[in-house]
This record gives sequence, C-alpha cells and structure tokens, in this order.
Amino acid sequence: MKRTSLYSQQHAVLVSYLRELRVLRELTQADVARAIGRPQTYLSDVEKGKRGLDLLQVKELCDAYGLPFPDFAKEFDKRLKKAGVKPAAKASRS
Repeated sequence: MKRTSLYSQQHAVLVSYLRELRVLRELTQADVARAIGRPQTYLSDVEKGKRGLDLLQVKELCDAYGLPFPDFAKEFDKRLKKAGVKPAAKASRS
C-alpha cells in the first residue's frame, strides 16, 4: 500500500486544520500535549508537518479539541476539495 508523504498536499491541509482548531480554542501546544499525554515537542512536530499521524492519533486530537470526529472528517474533506486534492480511484474487483 502506498504511504502518504509528509510532504503531500493532503498532509499540509491536515496539519493546517489541526493547528487552526487548537488556535481557535485558545490552547497552547503544551495544553494539548498534556491532554493527550505526549510531550509538547510531539505537537510541535505535528503542526510543522514533520510527523505523520494515523487515524487514532487524529481522533485523539479531535477529542482534546472537543470536536466529534465525524464533524472533523466532514470539514477536512471540504478543505481537501477546496485545495484541489482529488480522491483516490475507487477500488473494484478484478
């Protein structure tokens, strides 16, 4: 399976949105890091695009921001479309 690069447009949209959520809630990186039990440098690396995230880590951040994951996913999808990111091709049986 192809891995998504830290340098992809999708990843840039993701980390930008996550940072925006934190700032809108007037939380510091240290506040969020404490809530999720990680060092502040972890969140700094995420927001700088230096660290990848899996789905569970994104969900953990959504919880820390008080945002239901389905709401996050819906808005993230809108932002991807606005950025011109095309969805992957639909899989089919051979």
